[in-house]
Parts: sequence; C-alpha cells; structure tokens
Amino acid sequence: MMLAHLVVLTVLCAVASARQAVVDLGYSQYRGQTLSNGVAQWLGIRYAAPPLGPLRFSAPQDPDEVYGVQDASQQGPLCISIDSYPIPGGASEDCLFLDVYAPAGFRGRSTKLLPVYVFIQGGGFNVNGNPYYNGTGLIQAADMGIVIVTFNYRVGPYGFLSGAEIREGGSLNNGLKDQIQVLEWVQKHIEKFGGDPDHVVIGGDSAGGASITLLLSAYNGRDDGLFHAAAAESQSFAAMYTVDEAQFAYDDLVDRTGCNIAADTLDCLRNLDIETLQSQNIATPLPGALEPPLYFYAPVVDGDLVPDYTYRLFEEGRFIRVPVIFGDVTNEGTVFTPQNLTSITAVNNFLRDQFPAITDSHLARIKDYYLQNVDSAQRYPNATRYWRPASNAYGELRYNCPGIAMSAAYADADAPSWNYHYSVLDPEDEASGDGVYHVVELNAIWGPDNVWYSEDVGSPPPASYYTSNAPIIPVMQGYWTSFIRSFDPNTFRYRGSPRWETWERGHRGDEGHRLFIRTGETRMESVPTDQWERCEYLISIGVELTQ
Repeated sequence: MMLAHLVVLTVLCAVASARQAVVDLGYSQYRGQTLSNGVAQWLGIRYAAPPLGPLRFSAPQDPDEVYGVQDASQQGPLCISIDSYPIPGGASEDCLFLDVYAPAGFRGRSTKLLPVYVFIQGGGFNVNGNPYYNGTGLIQAADMGIVIVTFNYRVGPYGFLSGAEIREGGSLNNGLKDQIQVLEWVQKHIEKFGGDPDHVVIGGDSAGGASITLLLSAYNGRDDGLFHAAAAESQSFAAMYTVDEAQFAYDDLVDRTGCNIAADTLDCLRNLDIETLQSQNIATPLPGALEPPLYFYAPVVDGDLVPDYTYRLFEEGRFIRVPVIFGDVTNEGTVFTPQNLTSITAVNNFLRDQFPAITDSHLARIKDYYLQNVDSAQRYPNATRYWRPASNAYGELRYNCPGIAMSAAYADADAPSWNYHYSVLDPEDEASGDGVYHVVELNAIWGPDNVWYSEDVGSPPPASYYTSNAPIIPVMQGYWTSFIRSFDPNTFRYRGSPRWETWERGHRGDEGHRLFIRTGETRMESVPTDQWERCEYLISIGVELTQ
C-alpha cells in the first residue's frame, strides 16, 4: 500500500512539474523541461519576429501570436555569420531566440522574485561566438537563487550593415537593437519564470563586453530601466565608422550581389534568397588597409543609439551610473595576432588593417612601447619573434586599456566599479604561447561543462580546468553570482576568497586596484606603472583611432 502511495505521489509530482514548466507569454506558450539537477530550462523561445523579407535589415519586431503549446526543449538556430558559405547546419537567418534557466518550482516555494542575469555573447559582431551556454553551474553556485537568460542576436550584415539606404529604408545597429529587444522582453516576461524585472544584471564577453559599454552609453546614457548592474569581460574597443563612412560596405555588397542595377538597391538585397546573399557575405579590406580586418562588420556611430565614439562618451560622462565590473586576461592579443609576422612593417600593417585611422606617429610610439626588444622576446613554437610583442600591443590597444579606462571613468563618477586581471595559468597554453588567452575565464565563470563549442565556434576548455585549475571555478562563480545577487561581488563570495576591493580613483600614482585571479594566488593588485604609462597613451589616442 505504501509503495502504491509513493508511485501515485511520484506521478503527481511529475505532472505538477510538467505543468509548472509551461509558461504563457501571451503571444505563445512554451513547455520547458525540469531537469534532475533541480534546474528548469526553456530553450528556443522566440523573442522577436523572424527578420526575413521586408524585416531583413530592419529593427526587431515583436513576435506574432502562435496558438498551442510550443516545445521548448531545443535551442534555436545560430544567426548566420560572415565568411560561412555554404550556410552551416544549425544556422539560419531566422535566429532571434533566447533560452531561460531557472530553479525548478521556485514560484511554488516562495513569492520572492529572483535576480536575473542576461548574458550577451561575443563573436566580434560577426558571429555568435559563445552560444548555448548552460546556466546550471551558475544557478547552483548561487544557491539556486538566480534566473539566467542567454540569446542569439544578428551579426555581420544582417545585424550591422550601414549606409544611407539602410538609414532611410531600414534600421541601423540592429544587432544592438536585438539585445535591447531581449531586455524589453525580460521586463515583460521574466516574472513568469520567477525572475525580478527590477533586478537585472547584464553581462557579456568580448563583443558582448563591447555591447555592455554601448548599452551603458546608449542614447547618451539615457537610463530606460532595462538593467541595474553590468559585468563586462574583455570589453572590445574596435574602430567604429559613422554611417557615411560605412557606406563602402553597403556599396560593395550591392555590387557583388548584382543589386547595383536595381532601382531600389535595398529592396533588391531584401529580396535575394539567403544562399545568394550569404555567398557574398565576405570580409574585404577596410578603406586604406591591405588585408581584411579580424572582424569586418561592427556597430556604427549613428547619432542616436550610438551617439559618439565610446571613449568620448565615457570621457564626457554620458553613461548610466550602475554598479559595474570590467576586466581582462593577461594575454588578450595572442589568439588574434598572426604568428608569421616577420618585421616591424608587418606588425604595422596588421595594426592598420584593424585601425585604418592609425598614423605613423601612433605606430612609432607603439613600437617604442612594445617592439624595442623583439630580439630578446621569448620564442614560441611556430611563431616569429615579433608575435608576442605585437600581440601585447594589440591586446592592450583593443581590450586591456579600454577596461582600465572604463573602471577609471566609473570611479571618477563615484559609481561602484570593480576590475579584474585574470591570470590562471594552463601548462599547455603557456607552452604554446597562447598564455591566458582572450575570454578563457568564461570556463571558470560558467564551469567548463557548461560552455558550448563546436568545430566552427568556440574552443574546448583547457584540460587543467578539470584538474589543477578546478579550484578557481568556485572562486570565480562566487564573485560573479554574488554580483548578480547583490550588485557587489563580495556579499556571497566563495568561502576563503579575498575581498574584491573597488577600483578607487584609478590614475597613475594612485594606480587603480584590481583583483588578480590565479589558482591559489588570488589577491588585490595595483596596475603596474609601466602598463599605466602604455595605457595612458593608448587611451589618449582612442578617439583618433575611432574607438
């Protein structure tokens, strides 16, 4: 008899769990899954209408109503990336989907809503570079006390094609507008998953980190109440064009697709079948450059959503004051810089390809800072003596120094600001020369089993994150989830972790205080004087380089 009661109780609990996993969003209902680890997930939720046909190159629109309960057990397709033809399986132009992870049955245990973490993936605005990350590890590290949202957004020309025709007949910076659409979706719907719309933390890596700075300074720092704190990893400061300056990319695409003979070139582009359009979705050299840049498409200064260069916006105080984290890894530039550079001229050409506005005077100063002692630089397999010095220059120019500038700007505005220097050493990566490479800390924040990678996107976690560097995972997750839960990385930090002090003023002489993160050695440090000197110069020319 007792066994029969247990069977009935088990069935009833399973039915209740299944019912609880169905969420009604008004425009559609989605049935998620309750996993054995105590986390519920809803995958592949449409947050905007398919950006097809007349909506190609347009701002995101609300999704249409769909009747019946939709299955939410599979992620939506990736947004199509540049330089990928034939279109790979699992990618589509119809790609505006999000995933939600939440503690299972939370609303049945308490009426208190949970903090929300919305993660913006990177990929240089040309690829969805960190898709499908699983929120389980972070939720468990947060004592089952947060809700997580991840999503895809349009990249390449689908998200960032610019020019007069786009401005007049379409919409600019649509990849960023997709992100805002997600944040507006969160305000409307996250309560149905147990999340608190009044406690939303945005985070992102690389281009996702750049998105954080762009959202903080959007509309000249207008606060629409869409988020309440922000954490940026390796915030990327690429060169930015104005709409008029970006016209060349539109014209080139029109020429390559044969739309140059059409009376309405934008209408022609919108009516191309996706295979034809994608076959011409390629990177070409920027004006004045020799080779295509690492990332061809990017947000443009449109005078509205992106009103000015990022450096200028923050220098002039045109940004939202919320608690923030900025930070970087030790070797930001290694995975981007060609290993076959054989001369100072080759290094200069590489930098010009990324920053066409860079001058001979700028390059001479960069040579003085980074390339004076290339003969004594440490050598690595398959790389010339110029590689690591050039990668140091590129890494600080695009990532490290912008992070320092952002923390300093927030300290000057008397807003809470924390900065980190991630330097967890992996033996294989140290031997190859990649070192502590760009966004490797994602493996510690999410947990190495929760990051997604494929043959074309992402890279597997370093092996040491399962062995000698496994202890850094709860440390990073403790800081991150504490910030998500309380807007302070210290409140719920992992037991025994050092207190993460704020940046303070962050000027040379005061040095700026950041968290040095390494397995068994995590501590506070000041920015070294020599890095301050280099960064002061690189920050000072940032607007000239259109960053």
